[in-house]
Amino acid sequence: MPSAAPPVRRTDFPADFAWGTATASYQIEGGVAEDGRKPSIWDTFSHTPGKVKGGDHGDIACDHYHRWSEDLDLVRGLGLGAYRFSLAWPRIIPDGRGAVNARGLDFYERLVDAALARGIAPHATLYHWDLPQALQDRGGWASRETVHAFVEFAEVVARRLGDRLASLATHNEPFCAAFVGHLFGKHAPGLADRDTAMVVSHHLLLSHGLATRALRPLAPGLRLGIVNNPAPIHPASDAPEDLAAARAVDGLRNRWFHDPLFGRGYPADVLTALGSPRLATALHEGDQDTIAAPIDFLGVNYYNRHVVQHAPGEGWGNARFLRPEGEYSALGWEVYPDGLREILVRLHRDYRPAALFVAENGAAFEDAPDASGRVADEARRRYVEAHLGACRAALAEGVPLTGYFVWTLVDNFEWAEGYAARFGLVRMARPGDDRVVKASGEWYRAFLRGP
Repeated sequence: MPSAAPPVRRTDFPADFAWGTATASYQIEGGVAEDGRKPSIWDTFSHTPGKVKGGDHGDIACDHYHRWSEDLDLVRGLGLGAYRFSLAWPRIIPDGRGAVNARGLDFYERLVDAALARGIAPHATLYHWDLPQALQDRGGWASRETVHAFVEFAEVVARRLGDRLASLATHNEPFCAAFVGHLFGKHAPGLADRDTAMVVSHHLLLSHGLATRALRPLAPGLRLGIVNNPAPIHPASDAPEDLAAARAVDGLRNRWFHDPLFGRGYPADVLTALGSPRLATALHEGDQDTIAAPIDFLGVNYYNRHVVQHAPGEGWGNARFLRPEGEYSALGWEVYPDGLREILVRLHRDYRPAALFVAENGAAFEDAPDASGRVADEARRRYVEAHLGACRAALAEGVPLTGYFVWTLVDNFEWAEGYAARFGLVRMARPGDDRVVKASGEWYRAFLRGP
Protein backbone atom coordinates (compact mmCIF):
# COMPACT_ATOMS: atom_id res chain seq x y z
CA MET A 1 0.00 0.00 0.00
CA PRO A 2 1.54 3.37 -1.03
CA SER A 3 2.49 5.75 1.75
CA ALA A 4 0.52 8.96 2.20
CA ALA A 5 1.95 12.11 0.65
CA PRO A 6 3.89 14.28 3.12
CA PRO A 7 2.20 17.45 4.36
CA VAL A 8 2.41 20.28 1.87
CA ARG A 9 4.79 23.09 2.80
CA ARG A 10 5.59 26.45 1.28
CA THR A 11 9.18 25.32 0.75
CA ASP A 12 7.85 22.69 -1.67
CA PHE A 13 7.35 25.56 -4.12
CA PRO A 14 9.76 27.90 -5.90
CA ALA A 15 10.91 30.93 -3.93
CA ASP A 16 9.31 33.30 -6.47
CA PHE A 17 5.98 31.42 -6.55
CA ALA A 18 3.02 33.87 -6.45
CA TRP A 19 0.59 33.32 -3.59
CA GLY A 20 -2.68 35.16 -3.84
CA THR A 21 -6.44 35.33 -3.89
CA ALA A 22 -8.79 36.23 -6.71
CA THR A 23 -11.92 38.38 -7.08
CA ALA A 24 -14.12 39.81 -9.84
CA SER A 25 -15.57 43.29 -10.25
CA TYR A 26 -19.32 42.64 -10.35
CA GLN A 27 -19.06 40.08 -7.57
CA ILE A 28 -17.49 42.44 -5.03
CA GLU A 29 -17.59 46.11 -6.01
CA GLY A 30 -21.14 47.34 -5.62
CA GLY A 31 -21.43 51.07 -6.37
CA VAL A 32 -23.19 50.14 -9.59
CA ALA A 33 -24.57 53.62 -10.28
CA GLU A 34 -21.78 55.71 -8.77
CA ASP A 35 -19.18 57.97 -10.36
CA GLY A 36 -20.36 57.48 -13.91
CA ARG A 37 -20.70 53.70 -14.05
CA LYS A 38 -23.57 52.48 -16.23
CA PRO A 39 -25.32 49.09 -16.26
CA SER A 40 -23.69 45.86 -17.33
CA ILE A 41 -25.43 42.74 -18.57
CA TRP A 42 -25.17 41.36 -15.03
CA ASP A 43 -27.04 44.36 -13.62
CA THR A 44 -29.82 43.62 -16.09
CA PHE A 45 -29.76 39.85 -15.62
CA SER A 46 -29.65 39.87 -11.82
CA HIS A 47 -32.59 42.27 -11.64
CA THR A 48 -34.67 40.01 -13.91
CA PRO A 49 -37.03 38.00 -11.70
CA GLY A 50 -36.15 34.32 -11.42
CA LYS A 51 -32.62 34.56 -12.76
CA VAL A 52 -30.68 34.66 -9.46
CA LYS A 53 -31.44 32.71 -6.30
CA GLY A 54 -33.20 34.74 -3.67
CA GLY A 55 -33.58 37.67 -6.06
CA ASP A 56 -30.00 38.66 -5.18
CA HIS A 57 -27.98 41.17 -7.19
CA GLY A 58 -24.65 42.98 -7.11
CA ASP A 59 -25.85 46.47 -6.26
CA ILE A 60 -23.90 46.40 -2.98
CA ALA A 61 -22.04 43.08 -3.13
CA CYS A 62 -19.00 43.38 -0.81
CA ASP A 63 -19.07 47.20 -1.12
CA HIS A 64 -15.48 46.92 -2.33
CA TYR A 65 -15.89 50.16 -4.27
CA HIS A 66 -15.86 51.94 -0.90
CA ARG A 67 -13.98 49.39 1.21
CA TRP A 68 -11.15 48.55 -1.17
CA SER A 69 -8.48 49.80 1.24
CA GLU A 70 -9.79 47.56 4.00
CA ASP A 71 -9.88 44.62 1.59
CA LEU A 72 -6.29 45.17 0.52
CA ASP A 73 -5.36 45.21 4.20
CA LEU A 74 -7.03 41.80 4.46
CA VAL A 75 -4.95 40.51 1.55
CA ARG A 76 -1.77 41.79 3.19
CA GLY A 77 -2.87 40.52 6.60
CA LEU A 78 -3.26 37.01 5.18
CA GLY A 79 0.38 37.17 4.12
CA LEU A 80 -0.43 37.16 0.42
CA GLY A 81 1.88 38.80 -2.08
CA ALA A 82 -0.52 38.83 -5.03
CA TYR A 83 -4.08 39.92 -5.71
CA ARG A 84 -6.11 39.09 -8.81
CA PHE A 85 -9.04 41.36 -9.67
CA SER A 86 -11.01 42.37 -12.73
CA LEU A 87 -11.81 45.77 -14.19
CA ALA A 88 -15.44 46.72 -14.77
CA TRP A 89 -15.75 47.77 -18.40
CA PRO A 90 -18.94 49.82 -17.73
CA ARG A 91 -17.12 51.72 -15.00
CA ILE A 92 -14.29 52.72 -17.36
CA ILE A 93 -16.15 53.10 -20.67
CA PRO A 94 -19.80 53.24 -19.58
CA ASP A 95 -21.29 52.95 -23.07
CA GLY A 96 -18.82 50.30 -24.18
CA ARG A 97 -17.23 52.58 -26.75
CA GLY A 98 -16.45 56.26 -26.84
CA ALA A 99 -15.92 58.49 -23.84
CA VAL A 100 -13.67 57.22 -21.05
CA ASN A 101 -14.96 57.77 -17.52
CA ALA A 102 -12.01 59.30 -15.68
CA ARG A 103 -13.49 58.56 -12.26
CA GLY A 104 -13.78 54.88 -13.07
CA LEU A 105 -10.23 54.63 -14.32
CA ASP A 106 -9.01 56.60 -11.31
CA PHE A 107 -10.58 54.01 -9.00
CA TYR A 108 -8.47 51.22 -10.46
CA GLU A 109 -5.36 53.35 -10.43
CA ARG A 110 -5.87 53.95 -6.70
CA LEU A 111 -6.38 50.23 -6.20
CA VAL A 112 -3.24 49.26 -8.10
CA ASP A 113 -1.05 51.88 -6.43
CA ALA A 114 -2.35 50.96 -2.98
CA ALA A 115 -1.69 47.27 -3.63
CA LEU A 116 1.87 48.03 -4.66
CA ALA A 117 2.35 50.20 -1.58
CA ARG A 118 1.40 47.18 0.53
CA GLY A 119 3.81 44.90 -1.29
CA ILE A 120 1.01 43.17 -3.21
CA ALA A 121 1.48 42.40 -6.90
CA PRO A 122 -1.68 43.38 -8.85
CA HIS A 123 -2.85 40.84 -11.45
CA ALA A 124 -5.72 42.25 -13.51
CA THR A 125 -8.33 40.71 -15.79
CA LEU A 126 -10.00 42.83 -18.43
CA TYR A 127 -13.21 40.87 -18.86
CA HIS A 128 -14.90 38.91 -16.09
CA TRP A 129 -18.34 38.92 -17.72
CA ASP A 130 -19.69 42.43 -16.99
CA LEU A 131 -20.23 43.60 -20.56
CA PRO A 132 -21.70 47.11 -20.84
CA GLN A 133 -25.43 46.75 -21.45
CA ALA A 134 -25.14 49.36 -24.19
CA LEU A 135 -23.05 46.92 -26.24
CA GLN A 136 -25.42 44.04 -25.53
CA ASP A 137 -28.22 46.17 -26.88
CA ARG A 138 -26.31 46.30 -30.17
CA GLY A 139 -25.71 42.56 -30.36
CA GLY A 140 -23.24 41.88 -27.56
CA TRP A 141 -20.49 39.34 -28.16
CA ALA A 142 -22.41 37.96 -31.12
CA SER A 143 -21.49 41.18 -32.93
CA ARG A 144 -18.02 41.79 -34.31
CA GLU A 145 -18.36 45.39 -33.14
CA THR A 146 -17.90 44.19 -29.56
CA VAL A 147 -14.59 42.57 -30.53
CA HIS A 148 -13.21 45.94 -31.61
CA ALA A 149 -14.77 47.72 -28.64
CA PHE A 150 -12.94 45.30 -26.35
CA VAL A 151 -9.61 46.13 -27.97
CA GLU A 152 -10.27 49.83 -27.40
CA PHE A 153 -11.08 49.10 -23.74
CA ALA A 154 -7.87 47.08 -23.40
CA GLU A 155 -5.82 49.91 -24.85
CA VAL A 156 -7.30 52.43 -22.40
CA VAL A 157 -6.40 50.18 -19.46
CA ALA A 158 -2.91 49.41 -20.71
CA ARG A 159 -2.06 53.05 -21.29
CA ARG A 160 -3.01 53.97 -17.72
CA LEU A 161 -1.99 50.87 -15.73
CA GLY A 162 0.23 48.74 -17.92
CA ASP A 163 3.45 49.95 -16.32
CA ARG A 164 2.37 48.78 -12.84
CA LEU A 165 0.46 45.53 -13.34
CA ALA A 166 2.17 42.20 -12.65
CA SER A 167 0.06 40.61 -15.38
CA LEU A 168 -3.01 41.27 -17.48
CA ALA A 169 -5.42 38.56 -18.62
CA THR A 170 -7.75 39.38 -21.47
CA HIS A 171 -10.62 37.08 -20.48
CA ASN A 172 -11.74 34.97 -17.57
CA GLU A 173 -13.40 31.69 -18.53
CA PRO A 174 -14.62 32.36 -22.07
CA PHE A 175 -16.34 28.96 -21.86
CA CYS A 176 -18.73 30.36 -19.25
CA ALA A 177 -19.20 33.69 -21.01
CA ALA A 178 -20.04 31.90 -24.26
CA PHE A 179 -21.92 28.79 -23.25
CA VAL A 180 -23.29 29.33 -19.74
CA GLY A 181 -24.49 32.76 -20.86
CA HIS A 182 -25.59 32.03 -24.43
CA LEU A 183 -26.31 28.27 -24.64
CA PHE A 184 -27.47 27.19 -21.18
CA GLY A 185 -29.05 30.56 -20.33
CA LYS A 186 -27.89 30.42 -16.70
CA HIS A 187 -25.64 33.50 -16.80
CA ALA A 188 -26.03 36.91 -18.37
CA PRO A 189 -27.30 37.71 -20.92
CA GLY A 190 -29.44 34.59 -20.40
CA LEU A 191 -29.70 33.33 -23.97
CA ALA A 192 -30.17 29.71 -25.03
CA ASP A 193 -29.13 29.50 -28.66
CA ARG A 194 -26.37 27.19 -29.87
CA ASP A 195 -25.47 29.12 -33.00
CA THR A 196 -25.17 32.37 -31.05
CA ALA A 197 -23.04 30.66 -28.41
CA MET A 198 -20.60 29.33 -31.00
CA VAL A 199 -20.22 32.76 -32.59
CA VAL A 200 -19.74 34.36 -29.17
CA SER A 201 -17.01 31.85 -28.31
CA HIS A 202 -15.17 32.78 -31.50
CA HIS A 203 -15.50 36.51 -30.93
CA LEU A 204 -14.22 36.18 -27.35
CA LEU A 205 -11.11 34.36 -28.54
CA LEU A 206 -10.67 36.74 -31.47
CA SER A 207 -10.87 39.75 -29.16
CA HIS A 208 -8.20 38.12 -26.98
CA GLY A 209 -5.84 37.79 -29.94
CA LEU A 210 -6.47 41.28 -31.27
CA ALA A 211 -6.04 42.84 -27.84
CA THR A 212 -2.84 40.89 -27.18
CA ARG A 213 -1.36 42.16 -30.42
CA ALA A 214 -2.47 45.72 -29.73
CA LEU A 215 -1.08 45.80 -26.19
CA ARG A 216 2.44 44.58 -26.96
CA PRO A 217 3.71 47.97 -28.19
CA LEU A 218 1.65 49.92 -25.63
CA ALA A 219 3.00 48.05 -22.59
CA PRO A 220 6.09 46.12 -23.72
CA GLY A 221 6.96 44.86 -20.25
CA LEU A 222 3.47 43.68 -19.34
CA ARG A 223 2.86 39.92 -19.11
CA LEU A 224 -0.21 39.05 -21.18
CA GLY A 225 -2.36 35.94 -21.19
CA ILE A 226 -5.82 34.48 -20.77
CA VAL A 227 -7.59 32.45 -18.08
CA ASN A 228 -9.56 29.32 -18.98
CA ASN A 229 -11.47 26.85 -16.82
CA PRO A 230 -10.56 23.40 -18.14
CA ALA A 231 -11.79 20.24 -16.45
CA PRO A 232 -10.78 16.59 -16.70
CA ILE A 233 -13.51 14.71 -18.56
CA HIS A 234 -13.50 11.05 -17.56
CA PRO A 235 -15.56 8.35 -19.29
CA ALA A 236 -17.80 6.25 -17.05
CA SER A 237 -16.28 3.09 -18.55
CA ASP A 238 -14.00 1.86 -21.30
CA ALA A 239 -16.97 1.20 -23.56
CA PRO A 240 -16.52 2.89 -26.96
CA GLU A 241 -19.74 4.85 -26.48
CA ASP A 242 -18.59 6.32 -23.17
CA LEU A 243 -15.17 7.14 -24.59
CA ALA A 244 -16.84 8.96 -27.50
CA ALA A 245 -19.09 10.90 -25.13
CA ALA A 246 -16.10 11.95 -23.03
CA ARG A 247 -14.19 13.09 -26.11
CA ALA A 248 -17.17 15.12 -27.31
CA VAL A 249 -17.53 16.92 -23.98
CA ASP A 250 -13.78 17.43 -23.77
CA GLY A 251 -13.86 18.95 -27.25
CA LEU A 252 -16.21 21.75 -26.29
CA ARG A 253 -15.03 22.29 -22.71
CA ASN A 254 -11.27 22.02 -23.23
CA ARG A 255 -9.95 21.70 -26.78
CA TRP A 256 -12.21 24.39 -28.28
CA PHE A 257 -10.66 27.00 -26.00
CA HIS A 258 -7.05 25.82 -26.12
CA ASP A 259 -6.32 24.46 -29.60
CA PRO A 260 -6.83 27.84 -31.35
CA LEU A 261 -4.83 29.73 -28.70
CA PHE A 262 -1.80 27.62 -29.53
CA GLY A 263 -2.04 27.66 -33.31
CA ARG A 264 -4.00 24.47 -33.96
CA GLY A 265 -7.24 26.09 -35.07
CA TYR A 266 -10.62 24.93 -33.89
CA PRO A 267 -10.89 21.15 -33.38
CA ALA A 268 -12.44 19.59 -36.46
CA ASP A 269 -14.68 17.19 -34.54
CA VAL A 270 -16.32 20.04 -32.63
CA LEU A 271 -16.78 22.07 -35.79
CA THR A 272 -18.47 19.07 -37.41
CA ALA A 273 -20.72 18.44 -34.43
CA LEU A 274 -21.62 22.02 -33.48
CA GLY A 275 -20.62 24.25 -36.38
CA SER A 276 -23.25 26.29 -38.19
CA PRO A 277 -23.57 28.59 -41.20
CA ARG A 278 -23.57 31.52 -38.79
CA LEU A 279 -20.27 30.44 -37.24
CA ALA A 280 -18.81 29.86 -40.70
CA THR A 281 -19.73 33.43 -41.61
CA ALA A 282 -18.18 34.76 -38.41
CA LEU A 283 -14.84 33.05 -39.14
CA HIS A 284 -12.93 35.54 -41.27
CA GLU A 285 -9.68 34.92 -43.06
CA GLY A 286 -6.78 35.49 -40.70
CA ASP A 287 -8.84 35.10 -37.51
CA GLN A 288 -7.13 31.86 -36.53
CA ASP A 289 -3.68 33.43 -36.80
CA THR A 290 -4.85 36.37 -34.71
CA ILE A 291 -6.21 34.15 -31.94
CA ALA A 292 -2.84 32.39 -31.76
CA ALA A 293 -0.96 35.58 -30.86
CA PRO A 294 1.84 34.55 -28.47
CA ILE A 295 1.00 34.78 -24.77
CA ASP A 296 3.20 34.91 -21.69
CA PHE A 297 1.02 32.73 -19.48
CA LEU A 298 -2.08 30.58 -19.37
CA GLY A 299 -4.24 30.93 -16.28
CA VAL A 300 -6.16 27.89 -15.06
CA ASN A 301 -9.34 27.98 -12.99
CA TYR A 302 -10.01 24.54 -11.54
CA TYR A 303 -12.92 23.39 -9.41
CA ASN A 304 -13.90 19.81 -10.31
CA ARG A 305 -13.87 17.04 -12.90
CA HIS A 306 -16.75 15.51 -14.88
CA VAL A 307 -17.55 11.83 -15.34
CA VAL A 308 -19.72 11.23 -18.40
CA GLN A 309 -21.71 8.36 -19.82
CA HIS A 310 -23.15 7.87 -23.29
CA ALA A 311 -26.82 8.89 -23.26
CA PRO A 312 -28.44 9.38 -26.67
CA GLY A 313 -30.21 12.70 -26.97
CA GLU A 314 -28.84 14.19 -23.75
CA GLY A 315 -26.78 17.36 -23.81
CA TRP A 316 -23.97 18.00 -26.25
CA GLY A 317 -22.10 14.86 -27.28
CA ASN A 318 -24.97 12.59 -26.16
CA ALA A 319 -23.46 12.67 -22.70
CA ARG A 320 -24.94 12.28 -19.24
CA PHE A 321 -22.99 13.75 -16.32
CA LEU A 322 -22.71 11.27 -13.46
CA ARG A 323 -22.19 11.78 -9.74
CA PRO A 324 -19.48 9.39 -8.55
CA GLU A 325 -19.16 8.59 -4.86
CA GLY A 326 -17.02 11.03 -2.92
CA GLU A 327 -17.00 14.42 -1.21
CA TYR A 328 -19.01 17.30 -2.67
CA SER A 329 -19.16 21.04 -2.06
CA ALA A 330 -22.34 22.95 -1.22
CA LEU A 331 -22.88 23.50 -4.95
CA GLY A 332 -22.73 19.78 -5.66
CA TRP A 333 -19.27 19.96 -7.22
CA GLU A 334 -17.08 16.94 -6.62
CA VAL A 335 -13.95 17.52 -4.55
CA TYR A 336 -11.31 15.90 -6.77
CA PRO A 337 -7.86 17.42 -6.15
CA ASP A 338 -5.92 15.15 -8.50
CA GLY A 339 -7.89 16.64 -11.37
CA LEU A 340 -5.88 19.83 -10.91
CA ARG A 341 -2.62 17.94 -11.31
CA GLU A 342 -4.05 16.10 -14.30
CA ILE A 343 -5.20 19.21 -16.13
CA LEU A 344 -1.96 21.12 -15.47
CA VAL A 345 0.13 18.22 -16.74
CA ARG A 346 -2.07 17.88 -19.81
CA LEU A 347 -1.90 21.56 -20.71
CA HIS A 348 1.87 21.52 -20.34
CA ARG A 349 2.21 18.35 -22.39
CA ASP A 350 -0.18 19.31 -25.19
CA TYR A 351 0.43 23.04 -25.58
CA ARG A 352 3.69 24.01 -23.86
CA PRO A 353 2.62 27.46 -22.60
CA ALA A 354 5.51 29.58 -21.39
CA ALA A 355 4.02 29.61 -17.88
CA LEU A 356 0.91 28.42 -16.07
CA PHE A 357 -0.69 29.61 -12.88
CA VAL A 358 -3.75 28.54 -10.93
CA ALA A 359 -5.87 31.67 -11.26
CA GLU A 360 -8.83 30.33 -9.25
CA ASN A 361 -9.32 27.34 -6.99
CA GLY A 362 -11.77 27.06 -4.13
CA ALA A 363 -15.04 25.62 -2.89
CA ALA A 364 -18.37 26.71 -1.46
CA PHE A 365 -19.28 25.18 1.88
CA GLU A 366 -22.05 25.95 4.35
CA ASP A 367 -19.98 27.61 7.05
CA ALA A 368 -21.18 29.78 9.90
CA PRO A 369 -19.62 31.32 13.00
CA ASP A 370 -19.72 29.48 16.30
CA ALA A 371 -20.70 31.07 19.61
CA SER A 372 -17.33 32.82 19.82
CA GLY A 373 -17.65 34.20 16.28
CA ARG A 374 -15.02 31.90 14.75
CA VAL A 375 -15.79 30.24 11.42
CA ALA A 376 -14.27 26.75 11.59
CA ASP A 377 -14.49 25.87 7.88
CA GLU A 378 -12.44 22.68 8.06
CA ALA A 379 -13.77 21.39 4.74
CA ARG A 380 -12.40 24.44 2.91
CA ARG A 381 -9.05 24.15 4.68
CA ARG A 382 -8.75 20.51 3.59
CA TYR A 383 -9.78 21.49 0.07
CA VAL A 384 -7.09 24.15 -0.28
CA GLU A 385 -4.40 21.96 1.27
CA ALA A 386 -5.23 19.02 -0.99
CA HIS A 387 -5.15 21.17 -4.11
CA LEU A 388 -1.82 22.66 -3.10
CA GLY A 389 -0.63 19.07 -2.94
CA ALA A 390 -1.82 18.65 -6.52
CA CYS A 391 0.16 21.76 -7.51
CA ARG A 392 3.25 20.29 -5.86
CA ALA A 393 2.76 17.07 -7.82
CA ALA A 394 2.41 19.02 -11.09
CA LEU A 395 5.65 20.87 -10.40
CA ALA A 396 7.35 17.52 -9.81
CA GLU A 397 6.19 16.45 -13.28
CA GLY A 398 7.84 19.47 -14.89
CA VAL A 399 4.88 21.84 -15.20
CA PRO A 400 6.06 25.51 -15.26
CA LEU A 401 3.60 26.52 -12.55
CA THR A 402 4.21 30.03 -11.24
CA GLY A 403 1.41 30.81 -8.79
CA TYR A 404 -1.74 29.80 -6.92
CA PHE A 405 -4.74 32.05 -6.22
CA VAL A 406 -7.56 30.97 -3.90
CA TRP A 407 -11.09 31.76 -4.96
CA THR A 408 -12.00 33.96 -3.18
CA LEU A 409 -11.13 36.67 -0.66
CA VAL A 410 -14.56 37.49 0.82
CA ASP A 411 -17.93 35.72 0.50
CA ASN A 412 -19.48 37.53 -2.44
CA PHE A 413 -22.18 37.62 -5.10
CA GLU A 414 -21.74 34.20 -6.67
CA TRP A 415 -23.51 34.84 -9.97
CA ALA A 416 -26.76 32.87 -10.37
CA GLU A 417 -26.27 31.41 -6.89
CA GLY A 418 -26.54 34.85 -5.30
CA TYR A 419 -25.08 35.16 -1.80
CA ALA A 420 -25.96 31.61 -0.74
CA ALA A 421 -22.74 30.08 -2.08
CA ARG A 422 -19.83 30.99 0.19
CA PHE A 423 -16.32 30.64 -1.25
CA GLY A 424 -14.44 33.21 0.85
CA LEU A 425 -11.45 32.89 3.11
CA VAL A 426 -13.20 35.76 4.86
CA ARG A 427 -16.86 35.70 5.90
CA MET A 428 -19.37 38.38 4.97
CA ALA A 429 -22.78 37.63 6.47
CA ARG A 430 -24.79 40.02 4.27
CA PRO A 431 -23.99 42.32 1.33
CA GLY A 432 -21.57 45.02 2.44
CA ASP A 433 -21.26 43.55 5.95
CA ASP A 434 -18.15 43.33 8.12
CA ARG A 435 -15.42 40.80 7.38
CA VAL A 436 -14.35 37.90 9.62
CA VAL A 437 -11.32 35.79 8.65
CA LYS A 438 -12.28 32.12 8.62
CA ALA A 439 -10.17 29.24 9.89
CA SER A 440 -9.21 28.47 6.27
CA GLY A 441 -7.79 31.99 5.96
CA GLU A 442 -5.90 31.54 9.22
CA TRP A 443 -4.50 28.25 7.92
CA TYR A 444 -3.46 29.81 4.59
CA ARG A 445 -1.67 32.59 6.48
CA ALA A 446 0.12 30.05 8.73
CA PHE A 447 1.05 27.96 5.69
CA LEU A 448 2.67 30.98 4.05
CA ARG A 449 4.60 31.82 7.20
CA GLY A 450 5.74 28.25 7.73
CA PRO A 451 8.64 26.23 6.34
